[in-house]
Amino acid sequence: MGKIQLKLLTTSPKSVEAQLLPEHNDTPPPTRKKNQWAVNFVGLMMGVGLIMCILFVYVYGRALFMFRGCSTAFPTKEEGSESFMNVEQTPEHPQHRWESSPYLSHQPNPERMRSYINWVKYGSERKDCGVDCLFWEADDSPPSDEQQVLKGREPLPDPVRVQDDKQCSDIPLSLRFDCLPGGTVDQNVCESRGCCWLADQEVPERKKPFPSPHLHHPSHGKPLEDIPLNIPYCFYPRDYEGYRFVNFSSDTYGNIGYLKRDTSSGYLIDIPLLKMEVFYETPTRIRVRIQDPSSPRWESPLPVVPNAKLGAVEPLYGITVEEDDGAFVIFRKASSLPLFDTRSAAPLVYADQFLQLSTRLPSEYLYGLGEHLEGLLLDTFWKRRVLWNLDQIPEPGKNTYGSHPFYLSLEPDGNAHGVFLLNSNAMDVVLQPTPAATFRIIGGILDLYVFLGPTPNDVISQYTEVIGRPFLPPYWSLGYHQCKYGYKSLNETKAVWQRTRDAGIPFDVQWNDIDYMEENKDFTYDLIHFRELPEFVQQLHEVGMHYVPIVDPGISASEPLHTYPPWDEGLALHVFVRNGSNMPFVGKVWNTVATTWPDFTQPLSTYYWGRQLLRYHSWVEFDGAWIDMNEPSNFWSGSYDGCGDNNLEHPPFLPHVHGGILYYHTICMTARHYFGRHYSIHNLYGFTEAIATNKALQIIRGKRPFIISRSSFAGLGHYSGHWTGDIWSDWFNLWQSISGILNFNMFGIPMVGADICGFNGNVTASLCLRWMQLGAFYPFSRNHNTDTAYDQDPVALGQDVVEASRKALEIRYLLLPYLYSLFFNAHLTGEPVARPLFFQFHKDERTYGIDTQFMWGSGLMIAPALKENVTEVKAYIPEGRWYDWYSKTIIEGKGSYEMLAAPSDVIPLLIRGGTIMPVQVPAVTTTRSRKNDMGIIAALDESGHAAGEWFWDDGESLDTAENMNYTHVVFSAEPGNVSVNVTLAAYQEPANLGYFEILGVDGNVTAVYVDNKKVTFSYEEITKVLSAVGLKKSLLVGFSISWE
Repeated sequence: MGKIQLKLLTTSPKSVEAQLLPEHNDTPPPTRKKNQWAVNFVGLMMGVGLIMCILFVYVYGRALFMFRGCSTAFPTKEEGSESFMNVEQTPEHPQHRWESSPYLSHQPNPERMRSYINWVKYGSERKDCGVDCLFWEADDSPPSDEQQVLKGREPLPDPVRVQDDKQCSDIPLSLRFDCLPGGTVDQNVCESRGCCWLADQEVPERKKPFPSPHLHHPSHGKPLEDIPLNIPYCFYPRDYEGYRFVNFSSDTYGNIGYLKRDTSSGYLIDIPLLKMEVFYETPTRIRVRIQDPSSPRWESPLPVVPNAKLGAVEPLYGITVEEDDGAFVIFRKASSLPLFDTRSAAPLVYADQFLQLSTRLPSEYLYGLGEHLEGLLLDTFWKRRVLWNLDQIPEPGKNTYGSHPFYLSLEPDGNAHGVFLLNSNAMDVVLQPTPAATFRIIGGILDLYVFLGPTPNDVISQYTEVIGRPFLPPYWSLGYHQCKYGYKSLNETKAVWQRTRDAGIPFDVQWNDIDYMEENKDFTYDLIHFRELPEFVQQLHEVGMHYVPIVDPGISASEPLHTYPPWDEGLALHVFVRNGSNMPFVGKVWNTVATTWPDFTQPLSTYYWGRQLLRYHSWVEFDGAWIDMNEPSNFWSGSYDGCGDNNLEHPPFLPHVHGGILYYHTICMTARHYFGRHYSIHNLYGFTEAIATNKALQIIRGKRPFIISRSSFAGLGHYSGHWTGDIWSDWFNLWQSISGILNFNMFGIPMVGADICGFNGNVTASLCLRWMQLGAFYPFSRNHNTDTAYDQDPVALGQDVVEASRKALEIRYLLLPYLYSLFFNAHLTGEPVARPLFFQFHKDERTYGIDTQFMWGSGLMIAPALKENVTEVKAYIPEGRWYDWYSKTIIEGKGSYEMLAAPSDVIPLLIRGGTIMPVQVPAVTTTRSRKNDMGIIAALDESGHAAGEWFWDDGESLDTAENMNYTHVVFSAEPGNVSVNVTLAAYQEPANLGYFEILGVDGNVTAVYVDNKKVTFSYEEITKVLSAVGLKKSLLVGFSISWE
């Protein structure tokens, strides 16, 4: 869209709607039949050439022909678009493609991205004109990749071959950094790069066992202990000549320097001169940007990061450089320990489609680099992580739905630091036992952040300060959710919903998968099998429950004109991703014939998306959005005929992506977005959809959005939650789900969960029982499975599963005030909700590999049963005082493993001494629970002290934290006293303390006072529990509880 249309929209949204958009009847016809589309089809095809082409598609199944042969179905090419290269014109033969590469893959349009960034950052403040304000102003400059025809650079001369064997022979295996990754292992090519060639047959052995034992082997995919990498035959010599510093000096914000190389790296189009800027952004955050000063390259516009220009005072870090070899070191000043150290690692490489940055690690304890299904602690013994979003059933060794180029590293003294490489392109991250990590990326720039911690919680807080704090979820979303792909009718949905409620299982949110749609089309519902869906959603609301439907980004691209608004309006507004001929890119997902995708970077895309959501919400008043298939998934792997043969579809270096091509199960890399080619935008696609959905739902509902996305990238947690996808129903995935939720809490996405009881395959009753117990402590708790599997809601699997599920979920609902306060804290500080044990005990090396237990905040340990037919759980108990949740008995932790009772109806839980948790009498929904009395559980440490906090608001209003429209209560305990201090009382909905339990009270208690008034109490001498019930004390004003 050009400026003139956007200016019209600014002044008169409805006038532009009248000009651009076809008229539709937004009221779904109450008697429309399922086959009405076919009737319309036959009636229209008599006089319309477009419909004849669609008939051709139905006969031959060749949807692509419709778009090649029926150009009348689309708007004509925009002015100036003829200069775009058609992918059909690219070189045909792979051996020639690098000699005449048709695209420089990284040249951005800065103005377009700057407008989008500003809109993401500030645009949500415009709510005065509803969805009509959901746009940002376009510019009239050519699309961002119009100038990407290769102009070329003079190639650098080849490096000198290694002359002295001593440069190679004494390099141990652990210090061999691959000089020929991803290519044919060839001695001549290797040596022509100035590298060493030693074809050793030695099989390396671990010096010590991997510190995180594998509890189960996967039922699908490779065992976790398999070594996916060979030790490189071709590796860099000691004195390899790469980049060297030609200048490095101080500046007001940090440092600035230049690096130069004189010989070729072996990759096409080396950048001979680089600019390196070092920003001392905060005392605990340093940023290093390495870029081409002569030509702009692709830079990820997301997440929107702080623009810190002034140097920090008294930073905790320092940086040094090695002039001769271009190496640099970021170190912790207090210990002089290198944190990011490129010395003696793989050298810096900076070519058009290959970037390499390598660092030595201070220890083998490394976490992050997701999304993957390979545990919590990363194995540095010759392993590889691939970051490229893909619709793929999670299995070990395969890239999957999300990309998070962030890791957290523990240092020898227990301190922690984090590293974030802000780059959205596909990459490999190779880990080797040096220990070292090497990033290999196929585009963009090197934009590196290092966070100094020093605690793991500090690291995540500093990281989310850059990528965006997690969104504050609505209170109702903390309840239990239930879904199944395969509810073929509303009656089936209602039957499962009703039997769950009849069983007394706490239950808040009903979901529907694509079954509810008419012919799998977004923003429709089946008027036969789901005819009364709007009335059912109203019924849910009447009983205090909520409803979330699935919404895929793929729009049906085969509908007759003026019959399907999402298709018609997308064409009129030009918001679809486009192919090389400037037509909507066509693939295939669930739609019956063909699919196209909105380009969420286009200025009117959120306006378009908001219109569709608003129209559908006027029919079905949904409460949240489940955005699936948004990697984006594409069953065709490109177009019907695949993709072109060029350097974007087949880059000179291909990360180890599952499927062997970048466009496997997605759209072509040359597909055009408003910002550029899909090659660089792919990993951001689901993120941009989440932003558009979030902004639209804020306006449509006027309440906090609740969104769950499958695709993810760094920063998604500011707008959406995540679930870990289509996992298998087995004990391996039950165990691995713990690592999944802990990893995403580290990635700044605390609203995360796995499909309880698994998605693929049939679950057993015993497995689902244990999974329901564990799932009750996922931050996002939802049971969901596939259409080819049996029903796995608790009632379907028998009374034992029902009773165990009800018991575990009642504990969750009791703890909702504590859980909500953790989410509120995460929104304010970024600290995780669910945490690995080492986050709280980072000086205890024995916690570093534990992935069978986890914490809620700092105060509650969950130690689930993860094996079949067990009645005890072996759990590590860190030093300090702990309390059994059920008996309230004291457990003195000694930093050792203990056996905890785990009969079939019990999930072991421990409260950490020193914790005060706000709780509430549970009910069957969060709506009812919020009306019940509050409670306090104070678990005293050995010295009689404890602390906690509670955040209280209406649970759904927008910007509660930003507007400080909430109540905050701080609890503190010392011997003989618990204080309740109200630090902010902006939300005044009554909240009364009905009871309290104080654990670990020594001595015989003779009297208890609440606000200096004597109350009836109970004291158990054996368990040392002091309690009182029947209180009606407001928590909105301060008071104290004392005893003598």
